Amino acid sequence: MSALDELPPLREVIRRHDLSARKSLGQNFLLDLNLTGRIARAAGPLAGVTVVEVGPGPGGLTRALLAEGARRVVAIERDRRAIAALAEIAACCPGRLEVIEGDALALDPSPSLGRGGPVRVVANLPYNIATALLVGWLSIEPWPPWFDRLVLMFQREVAERIAAGPGTKSYGRLAVLAQWRCAPKLLFDIAPSAFVPPPKVTSTLVRLEPRPAPLPCRLAALERVTAAAFGQRRKMLRQSLKALAPDPLPLIAAAGLDPTGRAEDVTIDGFVALARALDAAPATPAAVADTPA
Repeated sequence: MSALDELPPLREVIRRHDLSARKSLGQNFLLDLNLTGRIARAAGPLAGVTVVEVGPGPGGLTRALLAEGARRVVAIERDRRAIAALAEIAACCPGRLEVIEGDALALDPSPSLGRGGPVRVVANLPYNIATALLVGWLSIEPWPPWFDRLVLMFQREVAERIAAGPGTKSYGRLAVLAQWRCAPKLLFDIAPSAFVPPPKVTSTLVRLEPRPAPLPCRLAALERVTAAAFGQRRKMLRQSLKALAPDPLPLIAAAGLDPTGRAEDVTIDGFVALARALDAAPATPAAVADTPA
C-alpha cells in the first residue's frame, strides 16, 4: 500500500476543509477514484512527465496522477480552502506536488516546470474558464508550446465545438484554432452523476496533441478572418468578409475559395490560405486603422 492509499476519503477531506463546491468558481468535483484513475491513464504513460493540473479542488485527480507515476504535478488552485487539503497530498509525496495558489487565467506555469522531461496538462477544468484557458494555450507563441499534450474535461457541447469538422453546426472559430495547431480527439463522456454537485450537462474528456509544424500563417490574421467569416456565418463569403476589405473578392480568389461559400464550408487549410492572403494584400484604410500604433 502506498502513502496515497492511506489518505482519507475525498468526502471526508471536503467535510473537514469545508470544501463544498462553489458555482462562482465553476467547481464540480470528481470523487470516484476509479474514474480519476481512468482520466490519468488517458494522458498516456506519466513516468518522467511533469503534469500541470488546473483546479484540483480536494485532489481526486491529483492523487490519480501521482499514483500513475507522474514525476511531478504542478497544481494551480484559486480556492484558498483547497490549499490545506492539497498540502496533505504533498506531504505524503515529498517533492512531487507543487501547489500554486492563483488564477490560472493570469498565471504562466512555465517558470515552475523546470527542464527535465515532457510537460502535460491534465485537468478537470472549471467550466466557467475552460474555453478561455484552452484558447490561451492554443495561442502560445512561439509554437510548438511548452506542453506535449492537453487532456482536458469540457462540457460536451464545448468538446464537440473543438473537434467539429466543416459542414457541421458546431464548426466555428474554436474548431479552426484548435485543429490548426493541434490534433484533437474526443476520448469518453462522463455523466453528470459522476460529479459533486452534478452539473446539468454531460462532460467529455478531450485530448489535444500539438502539431509540431502547423500550416504557416500569422495567428492574428487567422483570428481576423475567422472572426469576420463566422461573425456572419449564414452569409456568403463575398458578403461576410467585407469586414476585412470593402471588396473581399481578390482575397477570396487569392485563397482559392468560392465566394458563394459560407464560413462553415471552409476547411482549416482554406482559412490559413485566407489569412495569408490577408497579410499579403495591400493595406486598406480599414486595415491601417486596425494596425497598432
